[in-house]
Amino acid sequence: MTTARPAEEPGPRIGWIFASLVLVMLLASLDQTVVGTALPTIVGELHGLEHMSWAVTAYTLALTIAMPVYGKLGDLVGRKRLFLVAIALFLLGSALAGFSQDMLQFIGFRFLQGLGGSGLLIMSQTIVADVVPPADRAKFMAPLGAVFGVSAVVGPLLGGWLTDAVDWRWVFWVNLPLGLVALAVAALTIRLPRRRNTSPVDYAGMALLALATTGLVLVTSWGGTQYAWSSATVLGLAAGTVVAAVAFVLVERRSPEPVIPMRFFRNRTFVVTTLLALIVGAGLMGALAYLPTYLQMTYGVDATESGLLLLPMVAGLLVTSIGSGAVVTRTGRYRALPVAGTLVAALAMFLLSTLTVDTSLVLVCLYVAVLGAGIGTFMQILVLAVQNAVGPREIGTATSSNNLFRELGVTVGAAALGTVFSHRLAERLGGALGASPDGASSLTPAVVTSLPAEVARGVVNAYADALVPMFLWLVPMFLVGTVIAFFLPEVPLATTTALGEGEADAAAEEAGTVPPQAPGPAGSAVPAP
Repeated sequence: MTTARPAEEPGPRIGWIFASLVLVMLLASLDQTVVGTALPTIVGELHGLEHMSWAVTAYTLALTIAMPVYGKLGDLVGRKRLFLVAIALFLLGSALAGFSQDMLQFIGFRFLQGLGGSGLLIMSQTIVADVVPPADRAKFMAPLGAVFGVSAVVGPLLGGWLTDAVDWRWVFWVNLPLGLVALAVAALTIRLPRRRNTSPVDYAGMALLALATTGLVLVTSWGGTQYAWSSATVLGLAAGTVVAAVAFVLVERRSPEPVIPMRFFRNRTFVVTTLLALIVGAGLMGALAYLPTYLQMTYGVDATESGLLLLPMVAGLLVTSIGSGAVVTRTGRYRALPVAGTLVAALAMFLLSTLTVDTSLVLVCLYVAVLGAGIGTFMQILVLAVQNAVGPREIGTATSSNNLFRELGVTVGAAALGTVFSHRLAERLGGALGASPDGASSLTPAVVTSLPAEVARGVVNAYADALVPMFLWLVPMFLVGTVIAFFLPEVPLATTTALGEGEADAAAEEAGTVPPQAPGPAGSAVPAP
């Protein structure tokens, strides 16, 4: 029997573990955005213009479909080995993507990279839950949450710089030294017990969820772009997605170890945090996807400068993310943060909807900083809340489910707003370019500056008129998030880690912490016997 001792401040080894987790999460999230600015060069060199969309879709698709698999398997068999396998897959995919000789090879290696990247994102959040109790976890989770906002801005900047200054292949090879360091640190410092699983793995559920997720990603990625929404391809994919989703629910209701337990949807904390993740993912990426284009066309800045102009958003996100983590650690309360954060994000969207072609760049930077501040206030608090509300053996499953819905929100939001933006822009450019609307497809910031002053002004106004009103449409979305956040229960943060009874002493000793109390019901702590 072990005498229960209160959780103390994590020891030095936690610092090394956490450093490796932040690094691999940054690498995985960066690779969602880093390819965008390098893509024209990659496509041109590999002669694959017709497959260009798959360069991004392959990574996103692999990332999304593998999330619940990593989460469930981590709960069943332990996380360390899965984490090391995920790092290895990510590094292998990165190395091979840099050696690609044609577009099909590149797409395949990006898919492999995404399979690894998915494990990095999920395992980083769940390993923290294994070694740090919820009462102390907020200050660790906040920087992990900030990584997503940082990567959204830094990724395109890094991709463009490496492509211009060195070679596009280094967009992927730069992952290797950093990833190898993270692999070595994780292998040496993370000590988690292996779990003995006697339950059957839910392969049918995993396969059906992968099919449903794939169908949804492809429908939102292809609909209105490569194929018309009314085309047989899109309609067939949509029907297949619905069938796979219904079959998945039926299978999960009968599975002894479901990938996403249907009882989660009777857990109010899980439902609220999942809905918020979906809304925030859709709203944030829907806005960020087209802001750089707007800045380039309206203000005549280049791609790098447009990325730099979004750095205030990163600053706002970092400040409030770390600040919110400190508040939760000090007070043990988190319910007010999503309410306040969604209100601030709604305010930011309203401010962005007031932009005109004459708005100063200083105001633009201020508005995106407000957006970052709103998102940072609660982004990772959602993961903390959902981890605190489920049993210790389902931490990975709940975390991956929350991330899955956020990623689906990102995909659907970016696709939906992209379709609307493209349609509105095409209409307005037709009027601005007069007799030669066909030239719209070849417009670049440099071309716009070379046009006659009156025509250039019309093009700039077309971009502004097409995009800016859409920010106002996102205000109600975040306000709905505010209403939903009011229903988030304030469950007291547990003072124990997610490790199961009998595992805590060994893991705590290895990790440099004292043995925690044995976990009791979610949101509580009971003395160990």
